[in-house]
Amino acid sequence: MTHQDHGNGFAPGLDPSALDDQHLLQELESVHRTRHDTFLHGSRDALDVHSRRTAELEEEYLRRNPERSVTADRTRAGARAREG
Repeated sequence: MTHQDHGNGFAPGLDPSALDDQHLLQELESVHRTRHDTFLHGSRDALDVHSRRTAELEEEYLRRNPERSVTADRTRAGARAREG
């Protein structure tokens, strides 16, 4: 089966574990960038596929970066502090 190349050199659906760090981040940026349009205008099937792919990529990123930097404002405590 042949996949269409979307201009980034990688066919959709590649196993995230097979991507190097740079290409994993590129794939994540791409799915995050297209999420809103897919949500508003995509078919139910397109949204389901997009959701699964996003989850696969995010899970792989988190697996590789368990100690990633977390900004205090992006925690529940930080949100509560902003709300006052």
